[in-house]
Amino acid sequence: MADKTVLITGTSTGIGLETALGAARAGWRVIATMRDLGKAGALNEAATAAGVAESIEVRRLDVTDAASAQDCVSGVVSDHGALHAVINNAGSGHVGTLEVDGVEAARRVMEVNFFGVLNTTAAAMPHLRATGGRVLAVSSVGGVVGQPFNEAYCAAKFAVEGYLEALAPVAATVGVDVTLVEPGAVASEFVANVGIPDDRTEMNDRLGPYATAMDAYLTRTAGAFAAAQSAYDAAAVVVAVLTAERPALRVQTSDGARAFVATKLADPDGAKILGLTSTWVA
Repeated sequence: MADKTVLITGTSTGIGLETALGAARAGWRVIATMRDLGKAGALNEAATAAGVAESIEVRRLDVTDAASAQDCVSGVVSDHGALHAVINNAGSGHVGTLEVDGVEAARRVMEVNFFGVLNTTAAAMPHLRATGGRVLAVSSVGGVVGQPFNEAYCAAKFAVEGYLEALAPVAATVGVDVTLVEPGAVASEFVANVGIPDDRTEMNDRLGPYATAMDAYLTRTAGAFAAAQSAYDAAAVVVAVLTAERPALRVQTSDGARAFVATKLADPDGAKILGLTSTWVA
């Protein structure tokens, strides 16, 4: 893998940071991107401690800006000669509901979680065609099962799932693999960044008739995250997909995630649906 280059978005914390480390340990040249380079300290320190600092190069990329994605990808190919994989990990959560938060909140979440994936993937596709590379997206079980008060987040992840599932058979005709990686609850700063205050009084006042339902949801969710998968373990699955000879369309990162999506998907690894749609472009 020493001559293979992977670009990973959203690497300042959590799954993205651990994926960058894991890919470097697996022998890849890692382009670790983030919107704010001032947050690179944790990754740089962890890379040094793991002995892989020389294999990780941090670059700025704002996934919501198509020009930023084009510039970043072009720079990587110019400097390193090729790009072999992209891991779309950057994302943002949102807990709320439509009547209270309005449409603009959903639009902001879509910009990062959905259009961010498209911006980066579109910039990378010509180079991935040249190398027979692959596209990965860190989706979520929330991309399969809609969850209360995660309306905007689930909508964005549903969009990612639908878009990449539809793209997969087309990309395969030009030699590019596409995989959706679906974590369940993961212990990371992602949850801390969704904006739930420690003091719920103001939040409950704002939610009005939805406050009781939100309290029930948060109580249930706190229990789920008490047994959350570590970011390290989730990232290990992402790296396994990156290095697999023939990755599946859909991969869950834990038994709990597989069981959860299985309540909705009779085809949990995507083989049947991909087998069907592939025949449409054969």
